Amino acid sequence: MKILAIESSCDETAAAVVEDGRRVISSVIATQVEEHKLYGGVVPEIASRRHCESINGVVREALSQAEMKLTDLDALAVTYAPGLIGALLVGVNFAKGLSLSTGLPLIPVHHLRSHIAANYIAHPDLKPPFLCLVVSGGHSHIVEVRDYTDMKIIGKTRDDAAGEAFDKAARTMGMPYPGGIHLDKAASSGDPLSFSLPRPKVSGNPYDLSFSGLKTAVINLIHNSSQRGEELPVNDLSASFRKTVVDSLMEKFLLAADDLGYKSLVLAGGVSANSLLRQRMDEEAKKRGLTVCYPPLPLCGDNAAMVGAQAYYEFLSGNTAGMELNAAATMSIE
Repeated sequence: MKILAIESSCDETAAAVVEDGRRVISSVIATQVEEHKLYGGVVPEIASRRHCESINGVVREALSQAEMKLTDLDALAVTYAPGLIGALLVGVNFAKGLSLSTGLPLIPVHHLRSHIAANYIAHPDLKPPFLCLVVSGGHSHIVEVRDYTDMKIIGKTRDDAAGEAFDKAARTMGMPYPGGIHLDKAASSGDPLSFSLPRPKVSGNPYDLSFSGLKTAVINLIHNSSQRGEELPVNDLSASFRKTVVDSLMEKFLLAADDLGYKSLVLAGGVSANSLLRQRMDEEAKKRGLTVCYPPLPLCGDNAAMVGAQAYYEFLSGNTAGMELNAAATMSIE
């Protein structure tokens, strides 16, 4: 089954043709990173306008690379939630127009489910059930993936996402957008024990996370040092901050895996590209006899190939939509 997938949830306009949820025939991404660097982060209105300008060309290029026409497709898929509402609407309405004009079935796909599905492309033998840590700029979830379309959140951040904490801390250190990547690079040559930072703790659900206090502590440390005319060692601070975030993620994720008896663990989302998180997961997998999967770096960020991968399983479960489909800025992965 060949699916043309469209992704426009944030600042990447993407299209891909994916076969049977596992094989990527083509994948095209038009990024807006350089423009948003001017503002230190994504400007929603600018993102929406750029999606409008790019989406037709991106879809045409995806079909061209696949050497296919619309008549060669079996279905269309689009990210409809969650994300920036204006950006999502561009992709949703474009996909609805294609569906209406071609008669192809339209498959609505949840953005976070897509990030998990990126692993199906990279790891052909991966099948549910497994436990997944979804970490990105807007989300930090521990998810039981019971089946391809049956998921349950067992833990999540109470406030900021891990990716947001990375980006905000990096920005305060003077690093360009997207900050998390630059902070990770700086941390690789720093001393992770040079700064003692607060470890986030929450009551109630033992698998829940929190990063707001840690983010604020680092920002205050930087501002206070600047007011005193002191220059902080950026690499050391980056390394200490990265270690604290990864320690918190690992502690909760492994606790959940132990308590629920999962031996197959998966990372997903933009922060799954973090080098320390991958290293720690590999070390723990070897130590505990676990199987760990994470996407290759090109599939960690937003792309349409992962949308096409998840769309295949959504279609098999009977999840299609008509012209009533609308975008949603927030929506549970469940």
